[in-house]
Amino acid sequence: MQLPEADQLIATLAESMRPRVTADTCLVGIHTGGVWLAERLHALLGLSQPLGSIDVSFYRDDYSAKGLHPQPQGSRIPFDVEGSHIVIVDDVLYTGRTTRAALNELFDYGRPSQVDLAVLVDRGGRELPIAASFCALTLPAPLPAGQNLQLERDDSGALTLRLIHA
Repeated sequence: MQLPEADQLIATLAESMRPRVTADTCLVGIHTGGVWLAERLHALLGLSQPLGSIDVSFYRDDYSAKGLHPQPQGSRIPFDVEGSHIVIVDDVLYTGRTTRAALNELFDYGRPSQVDLAVLVDRGGRELPIAASFCALTLPAPLPAGQNLQLERDDSGALTLRLIHA
C-alpha cells in the first residue's frame, strides 16, 4: 500500500479544521504521534492557546489483555479545560479505545464546552462508537491483522507515516 506523504496529510488536516477552530481553540495531542501532529497543527492554524499533551497509559482498558505495559510520558494541560473548545489530536484512529481513554483523562481536568477529534488516518476497525470530526485520510478497508500504521519522527523532526508488519 502506498501512503501519502505525512506533510501533505497534515496540510490537508489543517485546512479541514480551519473553518471550525478559533484562536482560542485548545489542541491536546495524545502521546506520542498525536503530540507531534498537534505541534504541527498548532503552528499551521496559528492558535493562541498553549498546546496540551495527554498520556492515556493509565486510562486504557485493554493494556493487560494485550500484554502491554504502560510507559507513562505524563500529561500536560496548560490551560483551563472548563468551558473550552478542545480538539484531541491523534495520528491513527483504530479501535477508539485510545480516544475513549483520552476523553476520560481530559474530563478529570474539567468539563469542556465541546470536544472534537482530529486524526491523520482513520484505519477502520472500530470497537467503540468513536468518530473523528477531522480526518486527512480514511483507508478504504481495514488493515489486515498484523499490520499497523505508525507516525515516526526522525532526528530532524521530519514526520513519516509507515505501514508496519508485526
